[in-house]
Amino acid sequence: MTTSPTLSAISALSPLDGRYASRVAPLRPLLSEYGLMHRRVQVEVEWFIALSDAGFAEFKPLSEASRGLLRGLVTRFSEADANAIKDIEKTTNHDVKAVEYWLKSRFDANPELKAAGEFVHFACTSEDINNTSHGLMLKAARAEVLLPTLDRISAKLSEMAHSLAAVPMLSRTHGQTASPTTVGKEIANVVARLRNARARIADVKLLAKMNGAVGNYNAHLSAWPEHDWEAFSQRVIEQQLGLTFNPYTIQIEPHDYMAELFDAVTRANTILIDWSRDVWGYVSLGYFKQRTKAGEIGSSTMPHKVNPIDFENAEGNFGLANALLTHLSQKLPISRWQRDLTDSTVLRNMGVALGYAVLGYESLLKGLDKLEINEAGLAEDLDSAWEVLAEPIQTVMRRYALPNPYERLKELTRGKAITREAIAEFIAGLELPEAEKTRLLAMTPGSYTGKAAELAKKI
Repeated sequence: MTTSPTLSAISALSPLDGRYASRVAPLRPLLSEYGLMHRRVQVEVEWFIALSDAGFAEFKPLSEASRGLLRGLVTRFSEADANAIKDIEKTTNHDVKAVEYWLKSRFDANPELKAAGEFVHFACTSEDINNTSHGLMLKAARAEVLLPTLDRISAKLSEMAHSLAAVPMLSRTHGQTASPTTVGKEIANVVARLRNARARIADVKLLAKMNGAVGNYNAHLSAWPEHDWEAFSQRVIEQQLGLTFNPYTIQIEPHDYMAELFDAVTRANTILIDWSRDVWGYVSLGYFKQRTKAGEIGSSTMPHKVNPIDFENAEGNFGLANALLTHLSQKLPISRWQRDLTDSTVLRNMGVALGYAVLGYESLLKGLDKLEINEAGLAEDLDSAWEVLAEPIQTVMRRYALPNPYERLKELTRGKAITREAIAEFIAGLELPEAEKTRLLAMTPGSYTGKAAELAKKI
């Protein structure tokens, strides 16, 4: 019988916590269960402090010392604190209630806080704490990890677009030779798409609610019916937590903003899948070489190989991320009646979904850092594709109203091996002004790149 190994990086079920743990480490304190507990404590503390400032005779404003102690529990929240909450959960079998009890236990040495202990979690349903915590988790993950990593990719690609702006490259529409471009312009296309996708991720408003069991402030009004609980809740969410208030909800915040955010991340990942596949192809064609590291092995049996594994890893992990993110975006906005728990277990996988995205970003960056342009290979490819000049020749013929320009070039080039000499002979026989013939004769596949270099330099 197989002995079950102890939990470690090598025995982890998820490679995010095993093989790739170091590469997604920045997400761990933000989107793990530890991160969720940390944010729950933050929300409970801010709600408690706000209640003390609400003007209720029964709960006077807290002293600065007590406020400092409370907020210190948030700023100094530790793994030991998280484990203490887990120990309480063994008894409560309720993770949010465990946070409430842990927080109250911190009040024992402070008479002011101990006397006000029943205002912890006052009028709140668990989802008031959870949805705000999830919003804070996503806010931090977006600001501290996702956007900065996408910006690193965008900066690297922009640098490549500029440095390779004028390096001509044969295009291959439908896999066939086509009008030349430049390497930099093709990279600039990706930069433009990625910047738009990044803006959509950054623009999503992170919503939250604190309005009770079914979204109507029922419990709140039973205690203080004259208090403006809606305005109070909005102040806590927007001014103290830095999220956006959602005034209309059931027991749960409906998660539409999460779907929007995850769809936006999926779109960025899809753009990078497209680019990863293109680079893979360019490496295969010899347009790029890959720098090797001493001792690195490409194949266990073929010593010559340097495989584009970083781009393959990126593509594979973007696919995993998008599968999970798509499930999240399609499932989370759906809840039976005023609440069911299907979202709860799914939300625990936000870190997994975004972890695979970050792993893809890091693999892509690693691959990009290894690339070296092979200008000789690019030039050789262009020099064997003189047929691409059929397009400018027939376009100039159209300008001067020569008969059947498209058809004559089709007859010359389609399905045939075309040489520089054949193109020159064809141009020489055209009834065009000598200046136009001279211009066309000077044209090569490598010079026929339109505004590609200019566009690449502008990105």
